Amino acid sequence: MTYRMRNILIAVALAGFAALLVTFYISNYKSSVQHQQAQVTVLVAAHDIPQNTSGADVVSKGWLKTEQVSRSSVVPGTFSSPDQIRSLVATQATYAGEQVTAARFGPTTQAGIAGEITGTQRAVQLSGDPNQILAGTLQPGDYVDFEGVLGIDLGGNNSFSFSRIVVRNMKVLQVQSGGGASGKIGGGSSLSAVMLRMTDAQSQKIELIYASARQSSNAFWALELRPGLKSQDSPNSVETPFTILTDGIAPTTLKAALGIALIASAAAGGH
Repeated sequence: MTYRMRNILIAVALAGFAALLVTFYISNYKSSVQHQQAQVTVLVAAHDIPQNTSGADVVSKGWLKTEQVSRSSVVPGTFSSPDQIRSLVATQATYAGEQVTAARFGPTTQAGIAGEITGTQRAVQLSGDPNQILAGTLQPGDYVDFEGVLGIDLGGNNSFSFSRIVVRNMKVLQVQSGGGASGKIGGGSSLSAVMLRMTDAQSQKIELIYASARQSSNAFWALELRPGLKSQDSPNSVETPFTILTDGIAPTTLKAALGIALIASAAAGGH
């Protein structure tokens, strides 16, 4: 075999191998496309499914239907049969026309308040007068800050009071619905209640102010409603009678005011 003939045979072999590779690629591509376009059965909501609805109720009320969709349109975790959700509960709302997925259904232990807290989160209920808990304004799903005022007894009829935002951005899980339209606790009570989601560490801070307010007039707390969109926080700060007195006041003005106060006090003492 001549050198030229050998090169021709090698070129022909390489061309044949390349043709095989192209054919293999095209075949796999067509197979992949056909696989993605294949129709599969998925479970779709025929009716809005509210959060906390049991799977058994969803099935019995006929709120489900099956549809054929292309495999590429299937949402991860989508159910294909009503029997798959019968023992579950809706942990999030599913709207009519949406595929019913495992991301929105879970074990029954996830229902209710227990289903809205995880890890170190806790559900804590506080009771207070309507102004403290924004009765009639707060709704489940709102977010609030907890402001506390605490007086520290220094002895000798002296005390030191301060105010600050103790915990920020807590979700309202529940507002008291018993006791009539006013949302008050029990018959004839002037107190209302709200349940908040917070961490176990945050609950320690809140319980300190909360317990102090119940035992002493030197402590007070109140909830503050946060904006529904794009809420922001000012830098953390502590306010005392002195900071309020001096905030934004020129030193000369403050000195004159304090001088007048001392003269008035001395005059009162002289009488």
